Amino acid sequence: MRAAIFRRGDLVVDEIADPVPGEGQVLVRTLACGICGSDLHALRHAPEMVDASRRAGARHVMDLERDIVFGHEFCAEVLEHGPGTAKKHKPGTRTCSMPITFTKEAVRAVGYSNEMPGGFAERMVLNEALLLEVPNGLSTDHAALTEPMAVGWHAVEKARLDARDVPLVIGCGPVGLAVIAGLKLKGAGPIIAADFSPTRRKLAEIMGADIVVDPAQYSPYRRWSEIATPEGYDAMSVAAILRLGPQPRPGVLFECVGVPGVIQQMLEGAPRDARIIVAGVCMERDQFEPLFAIRKQLNLQFVLGYTPDEFAATLRNIAEGKIDVAPLITGHAALAEVKGAFAALASPERHAKILVEPWR
Repeated sequence: MRAAIFRRGDLVVDEIADPVPGEGQVLVRTLACGICGSDLHALRHAPEMVDASRRAGARHVMDLERDIVFGHEFCAEVLEHGPGTAKKHKPGTRTCSMPITFTKEAVRAVGYSNEMPGGFAERMVLNEALLLEVPNGLSTDHAALTEPMAVGWHAVEKARLDARDVPLVIGCGPVGLAVIAGLKLKGAGPIIAADFSPTRRKLAEIMGADIVVDPAQYSPYRRWSEIATPEGYDAMSVAAILRLGPQPRPGVLFECVGVPGVIQQMLEGAPRDARIIVAGVCMERDQFEPLFAIRKQLNLQFVLGYTPDEFAATLRNIAEGKIDVAPLITGHAALAEVKGAFAALASPERHAKILVEPWR
């Protein structure tokens, strides 16, 4: 089969062996697969990613001397069933799945494994137990965004929102936009979002942000304070220190950038007692000064991925029109165009989400 392959630091299109479904697995044809920010990071920082994963305790990491096929945001069509399957989904059924496979021996990450090619290939092997049928009427493109939108929904769930919370989203790339959609679905607000890109700020409004801020022109933390702080409140007054009288509404801030230095900026800008949810995946070393968090008694929560229930709920929410993912899809690419698509995604003014269509 044909695939866009990560080979010795580059993306090339070549033929690789067809995957064979094992016990409890299903062979599927990739219909559409989104290019994730993590894929962009992996292309640039694969050695650092492998080293950090190994030191963080991962049992299986990518061997960069061997071929890897990225792609973990997909919608696929069932082709055939392997041994030991219940054949719940007949051939031709469109499905989504969490991007993992498992056997008695190991759990593998689809798209970040030498053994399990991801969605930038014509075919994949998935576990039958994880397949979710795409509801009738939902387009393949929209179903393919289940995975990235589930990331945002998980971050929102981890925030344990209260009715009084005023959320601030820093960074309006795909992760930030997914968080905004999740916040809107939760009824949180007003939702404040900040990004340097005019295009991303516009998308933030479309996805549900009530207030958008250009950090080059105005501090998003000051804007948050203007919205959440009662008139006449003085943080340095005796009354404020003793928690007497009206207090600011609680702050819940989402870090959706994933580059060094942003966490420190948020510690400096966050209000007292805020909860900071770190959803951006930084692939490089970072550093921050704990004293800022200590003095303000900040809560720092790191998040990754989603639960099976959150993944399934996200697919339902998209299918029922509760999350409109259409504005996020800004391009499509054949396998021969994947390398160019990776380059194009470096410009936030051009694209939000490009879907790869390996069958073209």
